[in-house]
Amino acid sequence: MRVFKFGGASVKDAEGIKNVYDVLQKVGYEDVLLVVSAMGKTTNALEVVIKDYFEKSSALQSSVQEVKKYHNQILLDLFEDDKNAVFAAVKAQFSDLEYFLAHNKSPNYNFVYDQVVSYGELISTTILAHFMNHMDIKTEWIDVRNFIKTDANYRDATVDWDLTQKNISKNVKRKMLNITQGFLGSDENNFTTTLGREGSDYTAAIFAYCLNAESVTIWKDVPGVMNADPRYFENASLLNQISYREAIELAFYGATVIHPKTLQPLQKKEIPLYVKSFINPLLKGTSVSKGVTLEPYLPCFIVKRDQLLISLSSIDFSFIMEENISEIFSLFHEFKLKVNLIQNTAISFSVCVEDKFDNFNELNAILSKKFKVDFSQNVTLYTIRHFNDAAAETVEQGKNVILKQISTETMQIVTSEN
Repeated sequence: MRVFKFGGASVKDAEGIKNVYDVLQKVGYEDVLLVVSAMGKTTNALEVVIKDYFEKSSALQSSVQEVKKYHNQILLDLFEDDKNAVFAAVKAQFSDLEYFLAHNKSPNYNFVYDQVVSYGELISTTILAHFMNHMDIKTEWIDVRNFIKTDANYRDATVDWDLTQKNISKNVKRKMLNITQGFLGSDENNFTTTLGREGSDYTAAIFAYCLNAESVTIWKDVPGVMNADPRYFENASLLNQISYREAIELAFYGATVIHPKTLQPLQKKEIPLYVKSFINPLLKGTSVSKGVTLEPYLPCFIVKRDQLLISLSSIDFSFIMEENISEIFSLFHEFKLKVNLIQNTAISFSVCVEDKFDNFNELNAILSKKFKVDFSQNVTLYTIRHFNDAAAETVEQGKNVILKQISTETMQIVTSEN
């Protein structure tokens, strides 16, 4: 089988849905499993629903209505007959969402988050499956939560590979087009879990691994993997081929084209990954596989904004030793701060971290009892793989460089606004 993943940008409106159909007409759809994200910015809109649920109940009905209105317009643009079964199917899913919001008793934000945002993927795949059937492509709609089983670590669940493997290998029908949701799973109590933001790529890799798939293709609105984000760098170039190892390095440093967890299961079975354009589906795009590290061989730029640079030093000028570092990292793990750069001297220890759960203030109160803590907010971390002098100059020009670190293949530069 081949596994295709279509992200939110590819199904953001009726034209996007029609384009998925056109892509499948060009590249084939027998023995294919589609993993599909929520439509457009639906996840963001559902995050507003969750915020209103906890903080502003008077606005809850309005924020739910916005999500309904958006999807209803897509339905009206796709289906001439509003008696089509898809209208009832989508209405039922919104009814389920509203029932949960009215009757949930759990105060756990992460639990509520997973139960609510999941409707984005459930509704998008329902609409897509009905449209394919409407266009005479027979599909099998799969509820991914019956297949991918996880622990109960809501918002960042860990996959139970043995159970997931059994579910997928026994129950996925071959010789037809299967459509399922990215990003989602379920725990042992059948409550919905999510695999981390942008986890749909990972979902595709999980299915590919369990099905011994021929390949995975991620369909995007770019020609493939670029050596830099065109929003920040002029003259970004297409990378024709990347090795698994290089792709894992790029993902580790924050390249957003390929999700960090996606590559490990594919590498284990040497399943090639393609990143292609859903606008020009017959172009070759980028291949990620065993072999050439990088072709063409160019510096690769990764930008991570809204970072936090923390510098810890000992209050009594003693060395920061292994036990101190172990304690610090244990706290980073506990407060879910992702470390993207480390630099230390005898009496100081600096890290550039991502505080996506806004836990730093609480952590700072604990660290300040043992260390002198200095920090800079809203810094930018640039990582250059296969750097050269010209690449470094491109990044540093006109910026205030507050930290630089160089290894054999990689340069990392932290900058702040002048």
